[in-house]
Amino acid sequence: MKKLFISLMLLISASIFSQISVGAAPENTNRWTFGGGIGVGFGSQSSFYLQASPRVGYRLTEDLEGGVLGSVSWQTSDYYRSTMFGVGPFLNYYIARTFYLSANYQHYFINYKDKYYDYKMNTEEDALYLGGGYMQRIGNNSFMQIGVMYNILWKENSSIFSSGLVPNIGFVVGL
Repeated sequence: MKKLFISLMLLISASIFSQISVGAAPENTNRWTFGGGIGVGFGSQSSFYLQASPRVGYRLTEDLEGGVLGSVSWQTSDYYRSTMFGVGPFLNYYIARTFYLSANYQHYFINYKDKYYDYKMNTEEDALYLGGGYMQRIGNNSFMQIGVMYNILWKENSSIFSSGLVPNIGFVVGL
């Protein structure tokens, strides 16, 4: 009787566990992605920098994502204060969920005040960033992205930005 009971329990448990797919990731049917980045910086002359860049995307295919990216930054020091807002579309192509290629266009609205000379400026600038980087999985469908972008519209003598090269670190959920 004991052998029959153990055999019956093994048979039942084997049939129960055969219904579970071990090691297979659940399929993500939601095509929306969310993410962004946050930046903080400190420097000389009491300078302080705070930046946030939220994003919302949609997976067009398994490896292609398009969406809208926003950015806001605030800088202040003993000599100046600056606020900048940006918005625009982006397109990311993912290579084996390890690397990515990216393009995004941003239109910036910039407010700048020089405290020393009492000079104020309101301007706008466009940027077209192309680049890519590395992705590290940090959860089931969440990734950290580390990369470099270059603003191909950057002009050394007329841009508000000091360089066209932009390193970035961000997060995305939903891939």
